[in-house]
Amino acid sequence: MFENAFNNMDRVMRNDEGLASELDYAEQTSWLLFLKYLDDMEKEWEDEAGLEGRGYTPILDEPYRWQAWAAPKATDGTPDLNARTGKDLIDFVNGELFPYLQTFRDTADDPDTLEYKIGEIFAEIANRFRSGYSLRDALEIVDGLNFGSQQAKYELSDLYETRIKRMGNAGRNGGEYYTPRPLIRAMIKVVKPEIGETIYDGACGSAGFLCEAWSSLRRDDLSAADWDTLQRKTFYGQEKKSLAYVLGVMNLILHGIDAPNIRHANTLSENVMDIQQKDRHDIVLANPPFGGGERKEVQQNFPIKSGETAYLFLQHFIRKLKAGGRGAVVIKNTFLSNTDNASVALRKELLESCNLHTVLDCPSGTFQGAGVKTVVLFFDKGAPTRKVWYYQLDPGRSLGKTNPINDDDLAEFVALQASKADSDKSWSVAVADVDKATWDLSVKNPNAPQAEALRSPEQIIADMLARDEGTAQILEEIRGML
Repeated sequence: MFENAFNNMDRVMRNDEGLASELDYAEQTSWLLFLKYLDDMEKEWEDEAGLEGRGYTPILDEPYRWQAWAAPKATDGTPDLNARTGKDLIDFVNGELFPYLQTFRDTADDPDTLEYKIGEIFAEIANRFRSGYSLRDALEIVDGLNFGSQQAKYELSDLYETRIKRMGNAGRNGGEYYTPRPLIRAMIKVVKPEIGETIYDGACGSAGFLCEAWSSLRRDDLSAADWDTLQRKTFYGQEKKSLAYVLGVMNLILHGIDAPNIRHANTLSENVMDIQQKDRHDIVLANPPFGGGERKEVQQNFPIKSGETAYLFLQHFIRKLKAGGRGAVVIKNTFLSNTDNASVALRKELLESCNLHTVLDCPSGTFQGAGVKTVVLFFDKGAPTRKVWYYQLDPGRSLGKTNPINDDDLAEFVALQASKADSDKSWSVAVADVDKATWDLSVKNPNAPQAEALRSPEQIIADMLARDEGTAQILEEIRGML
């Protein structure tokens, strides 16, 4: 049912001249799903209030509720044939609905409330449908979706993740938002979050890390207190880009978090020296953007100045962790060996302020569309590093769009990491043996099978002549037999 609905949505959007790419499809699907979700939740909250003998005041005023404009019904429950469509519908959405929803950002008391999220979302995106007839078709499809059960939310969230993944593969801008979920799940298994701990991603994109962490912690037998803790006091994120922010909020909502604690903010604009204890978290899970350049004024917020965005994020993450907190961060593998001053200084700081206990070396193709190799740094804050355990991931095949990394590929890493055992793919390096001038942490597997030595040119020529001589002798013997 849900898959058919999404496929039908795609067909409708392809026919609208205002929508040109997977990025547009993801954005427009998001705001439509959000408003339908909000309507379903309002009905649920109203029913709960009635059962408890309380009154309920809807978040949205009547003219702007889903059933009033998106899916009005006749008295017999059938769709209202007089519902807005064509130009009337576009004019209402652009001239009345969006301006009304944007006001919630100014009137909400707390940025972590659902009311504030409504205002933030609709201040950051625009209706891109040009045809009111296409929009009407899309509204009818979305109206047929039901958010009323956990199973429905699970199926919808899975389809939404697929859309985000397709968007990520459609272009480099989208690719910043999608990290392979098997890799995220492996990172979470190593970090081992527990209920009561806070989890933070300062470059959360479509909130894949937070969604997977939620999935790993939620259970059907949780107490009401634990459920409330997961809903309101566990997952925190920040995202700079408008579309990614909207995707992240919607992704968490579809996974079952009613009012996600995601802020629309540039994380790097915060001076890391101003981070207080109340701002810190137990766990950091992140794949910050790399390769970007930051302005000089942004670099002033960090003790180690660098134009490499990922280096600034890593400094931020170290300082956002509580003492004893745990981090798992994806970064380019060149971070381990670059000889520029920022790289050397940052490796030194990481080793001296944290226990960098594990480095996962990921093969090419782990991130679809990315032309660089990456590693995952696992570290605990508060004690210096004595020994680093490396694991060189080798799935035994080339990774790509049609052959992505999967959970089985990472099973051995997760199993060995618990004891940090040596193997053909894993080894340990003592920090005492690291060159203190460069703090080089390059991936150099001492246990890898030795490749057969290449023959010298002289040996190759000699072998060819010997082979030719042998062939000539055999031919002479055959001729003598004729």
